[in-house]
Amino acid sequence: MSNTAAAHGPVIEGRAARMTTSRRLSVMMLGMTVLVLAGGGVGAVALSHTATVSNRLADRISPARTAVSRLESGLLEQVAAVRGYVITGDPELLRPYEEGVAAERATARRARDLLADEPAARRELDAALALAERWRAEYPTRLIAARRAGASAAELAPVVRQSGLAFDAAQAALTGLEARLDRVQAAGRADLDRARALRDLLFVAILATLLLSSIVISVLVRTTVLRPLDRLGASVRRVAGGDFEHRLAPEGPADIARLTADVETMRQRVVDALNTSRRHRDALEQQAAELRRSNEDLEQFAYVASHDLQEPLRKVASFCQMLQRRYADQLDDRARQYIDYAVDGATRMQNLINDLLAFSRIGRVYRDDREVDLAATLAQAESNLSDPIAEAGAEILADPLPVVHGDPTLLTMLWQNLLGNAVKFRRPDQAPRIRISVTEDTAGWEFAVADNGIGIDPRYADKIFLIFQRLHPRGTYDGTGIGLAICKKIVEYHGGTLRLDDAYADGARFVLTLPKPAAAVSVPEQAGELTPVAPG
Repeated sequence: MSNTAAAHGPVIEGRAARMTTSRRLSVMMLGMTVLVLAGGGVGAVALSHTATVSNRLADRISPARTAVSRLESGLLEQVAAVRGYVITGDPELLRPYEEGVAAERATARRARDLLADEPAARRELDAALALAERWRAEYPTRLIAARRAGASAAELAPVVRQSGLAFDAAQAALTGLEARLDRVQAAGRADLDRARALRDLLFVAILATLLLSSIVISVLVRTTVLRPLDRLGASVRRVAGGDFEHRLAPEGPADIARLTADVETMRQRVVDALNTSRRHRDALEQQAAELRRSNEDLEQFAYVASHDLQEPLRKVASFCQMLQRRYADQLDDRARQYIDYAVDGATRMQNLINDLLAFSRIGRVYRDDREVDLAATLAQAESNLSDPIAEAGAEILADPLPVVHGDPTLLTMLWQNLLGNAVKFRRPDQAPRIRISVTEDTAGWEFAVADNGIGIDPRYADKIFLIFQRLHPRGTYDGTGIGLAICKKIVEYHGGTLRLDDAYADGARFVLTLPKPAAAVSVPEQAGELTPVAPG
């Protein structure tokens, strides 16, 4: 894995120099914000220019043009009022003249204010107003005074004609000013139209820019973020689908590249673990094949041991006994002792072979798994041991035993070995007393087989379950030392455990467990009561 990490190291470092997804998105959003602000600024400038042009036209030029028109119409009203008074002499006709003069001066002040930003037009306005004031000073005032003095209309007719000429000059000045204001107003409308067109164009450009920016950002997000994520997801799904050799190439932003590199590292580790497991599997398969061959060899050996080896042993024992009977009068004590040794050795060899065969057949020959009543197997074991039990005067007490799932022959062999050891290893001065107790829990049952015999030193709690391990000299107790090994193998074959209770000091106490079958049969209601079991 170190080589793999080293190989990916430069790639990861190179990818780390790139911007992360969040930074890219931040840059995109910042650019979008700048565009929005710039567009908003340009739009604001365009709106302000449009508003300025519109306000100038609506608030100054147009009202100024109206005011000049009112000045001209006011002058005409003044001329009409003066002529009417000169002709009729009616003083009431002078009131419109006086009101027109006052209105003219007010309108003139307003027109000057409106044309403050139009110096040329204001100069023309001042010139026209000056001509109007000169006309009023030279003619209307003289005509009114002369008419009041008693002059007739005919006498004043020449003056009225001269007044008309002066009035025409003032009127012409106002008409020229109106023409100028019309041109200014037309130019203002043209500017307003251009400003509005520019405003609309700018807003369209801003909208187009924002739309284009959105498209560009979406394309950038798609190409730089989503597409690498899609490829990463597709690669991960491909690896998850079983293509473990597919390599993941880091790409895209730095964080996605780092994520891809991490996934690639994980994939490489999975591949390494898979290769290791495959090697282990191949080794296990090879070991299983060797074990099968070994089992076949063991079965062949068991066949040979049960047939070919025992026949020579029987012949050795038989011919030795025939020698002893036929030549008994010719043999001395040493020769008869040697013959006894040979017969005993052959017999012990037969017992060892039989015990080995029984040990090897556990889980291989005995496979009749079904519901088994342990009480029946215990009774069968006691029946098989009826002679030793009766000879020793043994007493066996047992709780009501449950029904378990297992092989009846093996379970009978289990009880037979445990009871046989309890009877064999008894105290010389005390009859064997064996007690079998049962406790039940949710997982199964726990059985305890306790006796009052010579007991077992706790130091040998593990050694006693090894094959051919004896704690006593061969001449003290008979047997081959394989009984407890057979018991342990039987219990473990049924999914349980067997151990020595090293805290028990009144003899030997073995504790074994058996799991419950799928359809567990409960212990009878009288469980816990001791039931004497009579020997066979």
